[in-house]
Amino acid sequence: AFCLSLAFISLTMAFLQNDFSLDYVARQSNSLLPYYYKISAVWGGHEGSLLLWVLVLSWWSAAVALFSQNLPREMIVRVLAIMGMVSVALISFVVITSNPFNYLLPDFPMDGADLNPLLQDIGLIVHPPILYMGYVGFTVPFAFAMAGFMTKDHKGWVTPALPWALCSGAVLGIGIMMGAAWAYESLTFGGYWAWDPVENASLVPWFVLIAGIHTNLIFKHSGYALRSTFLFYIIAFLLVLYSTFLT
Repeated sequence: AFCLSLAFISLTMAFLQNDFSLDYVARQSNSLLPYYYKISAVWGGHEGSLLLWVLVLSWWSAAVALFSQNLPREMIVRVLAIMGMVSVALISFVVITSNPFNYLLPDFPMDGADLNPLLQDIGLIVHPPILYMGYVGFTVPFAFAMAGFMTKDHKGWVTPALPWALCSGAVLGIGIMMGAAWAYESLTFGGYWAWDPVENASLVPWFVLIAGIHTNLIFKHSGYALRSTFLFYIIAFLLVLYSTFLT
């Protein structure tokens, strides 16, 4: 988490200092761009948004490590191992195929191509970080579900997974409402419900997670719907991965 935070700060500084020797900065920014759009341009493109994805995942992993010390050691070790494997896979993808630190040396442009005009909006500043915070949080209930599946205690994971599912679902819900307002402002009413893939791609996993939260509560109070809870959490996480690469 510390190293990824350092990498993200370094990329942000490159944008603020107009370092157009970086290919990603040259494509996403411009020397005349206001500083607040330069900061939001960090996650305005493919490479930077994936770096933000893995950064947020590292924060969620750190939070799980800090706030789950009262859980059985075998369970929390498995949960963190699963989250670690997801981190390794996505960080490898960023480094190999989507590295935002690729240089244009020795010939680099004196100025950048500028940020997409549609993204020069307050929506880009606040919406993606909150959306990703909720989005990536789906990894936690998924990791608990997989950890429960891998151990003999197939029921012990359900109760500790619920607060994380509620937290990530609530944050994503706020992000979806922000995105709805932004899409409505930019594309009018049809933009949100009809053809904006970003908003719909975040809405579908949220529906599945909410279903999982409901079955989680049912199991907690009645002992039924364990398999449904397990299934919903896994499908929600897979939809998040699919939606990430779709958008």
